[in-house]
Amino acid sequence: MPDAIPVFDAADDAAAMHKALAQSGAIIVHDFLAKTALDAFNAELDQIIAAEAALERRFANPAIAEFFGDRVGHVAALAGKSPMFVEHLLCHPLYLATCDEFLGASCSDYQLNIAQVMERKPGCEAQISHRDAWVWKRMPPTVGEIQVASVLALNDFSFDNGATLVAPGSHLWEGDRYPEPAEMVAAEMPAGSAVIYLGNTFHGGGANVTTADIRRGIHVSYTLGWLRTEENQCLSTPLEVLSGMSRRAQELLGFGVHDDIAVGGGYLGTVELEAPCDALKTAPASQSSPSSESM
Repeated sequence: MPDAIPVFDAADDAAAMHKALAQSGAIIVHDFLAKTALDAFNAELDQIIAAEAALERRFANPAIAEFFGDRVGHVAALAGKSPMFVEHLLCHPLYLATCDEFLGASCSDYQLNIAQVMERKPGCEAQISHRDAWVWKRMPPTVGEIQVASVLALNDFSFDNGATLVAPGSHLWEGDRYPEPAEMVAAEMPAGSAVIYLGNTFHGGGANVTTADIRRGIHVSYTLGWLRTEENQCLSTPLEVLSGMSRRAQELLGFGVHDDIAVGGGYLGTVELEAPCDALKTAPASQSSPSSESM
């Protein structure tokens, strides 16, 4: 029998969660999103999904299209479309604490990598088991942890409707070892829960063998501040939306500076030698005419 995925409540001690995550490579956290926020989030997503239903989904290459398949509903660039995501998930204290713990040793700050809704519909086949950290396949293994990832359940996840499958402990495997089917564990959990896993943990969306149960979840992941992200958050987030966010949210979306001066390094991502979020604030004033300023 494979090891079970350790289960916690969001109110539990974060240090205990991090210890279990380091050992197992994945944990389940119940009540990650409160019921009121969950209901409001789903109502908001209903509108977003309806608005995008007629859009033609285009992919950067055929392999990405095949990975998602034709039985997976998809909303990308969530930070620019969902105020509920920005308010309740982007800066979630447990996400930030976990990134501090696992990514902090390899960067001065981390950033949002991707935030996308995925609806696994009846008839959806299981994903190929994979490691999310393979996105950065050329990364030397000596760097350490480069990603903290999660899938948040917006409705109940069951084995039958395609709950995320995880291979506990696989983040520690070496070589070319792939998980056997018997080593995969379904992250069955009630709505509002999240399965949090490390970038080298093998996992994959399960098959939805039901006739009418759509499994709705959000993939949220963070990576080192000096790596290129899967989603280009700076271009995906309209500036008028960004302006209403907290500074921390703006930094997580790539509008901060990766500043390694304190450890003898350099800095990355400036605009006119300042942080992009600060440059955005000063831009309107610098573009104002003298006559408008004196009125």
